[in-house]
Amino acid sequence: MDTKPVIMNPRSKNITEGKSRAPNRSMYYAMGYEEADFKKPMIGVANGHSTITPCNSGLQKLTDAAIAGIEEAGGNAQVFGTPTISDGMAMGTEGMKYSLVSREVISDCIETCVQGQWMDGVLVVGGCDKNMPGGLMGMLRANVPAIYVYGGTILPGHYKGKDLNIVSVFEAVGENAAGRMSDEDLLQIERRAIPGTGSCGGMYTANTMSSAFEALGISLPYSSTMANPHDEKVNSARESAKVLIEAVKKDIKPRDIVTRKSIENAVAVIMATGGSTNAVLHFLAIAHAAGVEWTIEDFERVRVKTPVLCDLKPSGKYLAVDLHRAGGIPQVMKTLLVAGLLHGDCLTITGQTIAEVLEDIPDVPRADQDVIRPIDKPIYAQGHLAILKGNLSPEGCVAKITGLKKPVMTGPARVFDDEQSALKAILAGQIVAGDVMVLRYLGPKGGPGMPEMLAPTGALIGAGLGESVGLITDGRFSGGTWGMVVGHVAPEAAVGGTIALIHEGDAITIDAHALLLQLNVPDDEIARRRAAWKAPAPRYMRGVQAKFAFNASTASKGAVLDDY
Repeated sequence: MDTKPVIMNPRSKNITEGKSRAPNRSMYYAMGYEEADFKKPMIGVANGHSTITPCNSGLQKLTDAAIAGIEEAGGNAQVFGTPTISDGMAMGTEGMKYSLVSREVISDCIETCVQGQWMDGVLVVGGCDKNMPGGLMGMLRANVPAIYVYGGTILPGHYKGKDLNIVSVFEAVGENAAGRMSDEDLLQIERRAIPGTGSCGGMYTANTMSSAFEALGISLPYSSTMANPHDEKVNSARESAKVLIEAVKKDIKPRDIVTRKSIENAVAVIMATGGSTNAVLHFLAIAHAAGVEWTIEDFERVRVKTPVLCDLKPSGKYLAVDLHRAGGIPQVMKTLLVAGLLHGDCLTITGQTIAEVLEDIPDVPRADQDVIRPIDKPIYAQGHLAILKGNLSPEGCVAKITGLKKPVMTGPARVFDDEQSALKAILAGQIVAGDVMVLRYLGPKGGPGMPEMLAPTGALIGAGLGESVGLITDGRFSGGTWGMVVGHVAPEAAVGGTIALIHEGDAITIDAHALLLQLNVPDDEIARRRAAWKAPAPRYMRGVQAKFAFNASTASKGAVLDDY
């Protein structure tokens, strides 16, 4: 009589089948496995819980719920950890250079554990900004059935009748420095802005990526805008685990879900919700991991046909919790689907198509809310993440143009080779209306790690200069940034891009209407400067920063490390 266990997934055969593999099974017995357990799918749970940041300090309860859901559905949970870096805490410091690096570390952790242990599926739990792109990139590389469980958004803080969030603090610093806010008010905002667990509350990078993942179909409906403290978030994590077990049985893999059409759906939702500039960088990297053809020009193609429907911070009024109450991402998606702006035939992790998932959602947003606008009354007729080109960025760069009355300016360059000196100049009142700040040597190789510039941009907003001062950089922006800002300038300064050749006082044109970023200097003078330019010495010679700087691709290709 054959007593070999039934194998649910061929990946498990090398640890469960045959006497020659008995030593491998012995390791599982040491963890409490019984004979019947080898008939069950082995599901990895990538747990991003940590006490580093409020974004991730509320994840353990979701991991516990997911483990329970896996076991209830007939699977074995194998839990392993992934790290995180808090962008909000690291902002403006040397630590911010590790943020984008952590995206790669997280993806490597997931790929390594899933492949090394030959897991049958994986559920990833994450909260802070890079947890999501890093998690999905690892899922796509391993390409076993997978689902993403977002940790959930934070609830707003309150002070003097106003809702607060993390960006409130950065802007308050600028207001205080400009003499527009008292020291006491600054202190109270600092203390009250973050009331508990969850990711930053506006349509910043974490909520942008969670919304995009829901649009992709790799997370459950409504899960992207739930608040971490609420019970529905725990229930969603448990349900996600059960859905994943079904996906294992049906053999639905991430690369079946993440296709060119589903990425277009995700980018349409990013545009409709006013999402973060970081989504451009991350979806270039996600597409690379999925083996999907997707370029920086594709974002512009989607932008021009997709209206901004949601009035969300940083440039709007509302937070993610308000979007959830108004109908969440399913309502945004159904509005776009009815307008012919989504592909309804894309597969989701549930086994349903996007159209099937949205079948019972109303065709138009409810009339008793103004967070989500109807398609014929958008906030902006076209998307907000414009791809600019010109002699300053021939590979393309990203301008966030929501909230601006006139996204066009020409002004004198104020040049800074680091973030700290730029922030000091703003706080000292040395930057005036009409200036174009240039923050360079902050790209993937130059930073290294492409840090975010929330401290300078927040200070400009707080000083009342958000619409009158331009800022261009080969670094990145926080999802909380708005204003006359242009990031991801490529090629970057560290490899001799034109941004490295700007002199103090040179005239620079930012024109979002013409999709132009231009250094108004004669070509022969630019050529002369280029011939005289010398590459700076690397900032790091050992460790992850040195590895990132050496391997990172250009921002226009997602700053990935495996573009060989």
